[in-house]
Amino acid sequence: MELTQLEYFLEVARMEHLTKAAEALSITQPALSHSISKLEAELGVPLFERKGRNLQINRYGIMFSKHVERILYEVARGKQEIVEYSSPDTGIIHLSYLNILGVDLIPRLIRAYQLAYPKVRFELAQGDKGAVKEHVESGQSDLMITSERPDSDLYEWVPMMAMPLYLVVSTDHPLAERESVHLAEITGEPFVGLKHNCSLKDSLLARVHHLNFTLASSYDADDLQTVAGFVAAGLGVSVLPKTAGLNLDGLRWIPIKEQGWMWEVGLHLKKDRFLSPATERFVAYLKEKGPF
Repeated sequence: MELTQLEYFLEVARMEHLTKAAEALSITQPALSHSISKLEAELGVPLFERKGRNLQINRYGIMFSKHVERILYEVARGKQEIVEYSSPDTGIIHLSYLNILGVDLIPRLIRAYQLAYPKVRFELAQGDKGAVKEHVESGQSDLMITSERPDSDLYEWVPMMAMPLYLVVSTDHPLAERESVHLAEITGEPFVGLKHNCSLKDSLLARVHHLNFTLASSYDADDLQTVAGFVAAGLGVSVLPKTAGLNLDGLRWIPIKEQGWMWEVGLHLKKDRFLSPATERFVAYLKEKGPF
């Protein structure tokens, strides 16, 4: 049973005339007659009483037409919902992002975008780097904003923001009054780090290895806010971006003398993923907008 058969059936039921119904549907009368006969054969009952080319819907046809009307109404409604859902002006954008970005960047980004496109909505999810990547892999989200460039050609990377990294110490730490530091100077210092599923930790370890010194890890926290809190309490030092949500009392942010210590944030998207018109417009907006 096909939707076109159901549409043809309702038109014949409305007109009760094969030739007129065929003209209204822009098909031939034999093709329409064949479609109705095939539908009746599938249902096992006649739907019309035939009087030459005139037809009169019977009790089976009346019974069936009530259901067909509801079916076609729901199909039309579903099509309309998909149009509204994916429309560049009224659609929904499914976006995942790192927890720390929910303090400042994501709210600013959504506000700016909705000023331009006020009817667009966002379905948001957040987590660590592994969680947001899984959101995209599973199809829960189409896009993710993270701080780790893709390691696969399957993804596209759109740079959004780059912030300097600082050595962060408590205000009563011996280094607190320094204008800048070499990172080698913190060798042996208790270091407040991050647990395994964080791109900032991966980047930090790679850089430290390149500089040929080691970190004396004292605590591994789940998120950057916790790291900042531990440092402020004097439980160690750390390296962090100076972003909203981390500017706690009791911290001293010291510039790092080595070049290239930046925290980069960008958009990940799968190259082979279907993107709705609403999502495509949002991606184009980010590419055109440039650094935030």
